[in-house]
Amino acid sequence: MNQAGSMNQAGREKSPVKAARPRHRLDAAGQSVGRLATEIAVLLRGKDRADFSPHLDKGGVVEVVNCDQLKFTGKKLEQKEYFHFSGYIGGLKRKKMAEVYAQNPAAVLCRAVKQMLPPTKWRPAQLKRLIIK
Repeated sequence: MNQAGSMNQAGREKSPVKAARPRHRLDAAGQSVGRLATEIAVLLRGKDRADFSPHLDKGGVVEVVNCDQLKFTGKKLEQKEYFHFSGYIGGLKRKKMAEVYAQNPAAVLCRAVKQMLPPTKWRPAQLKRLIIK
């Protein structure tokens, strides 16, 4: 099949030529953070396409609007904490989700999407295609 140019010696698809990525526009008003983040992660990876390959980045561009109108179930805003460790003794920083959401509502959604994407070399490029307004 190598002469046809569709497969290489390992049997995998060759990297596609720069094709136009599909654009998706999602409205976040009244939607749960986790369910919306799952949908965004699927679109960024390209798992909604018939020609999905985990070793290629074929995902689309996702634009999210009304991020300040997200819905939180239960007591997540008061109870959920985000942690950051500086690497030094006593360097564990904590922030409540309510604080982060009050400062920047997009940060909550972006962090949820980042944690749902696999930690591969494609993750930074996929997150650049996430546009939150």
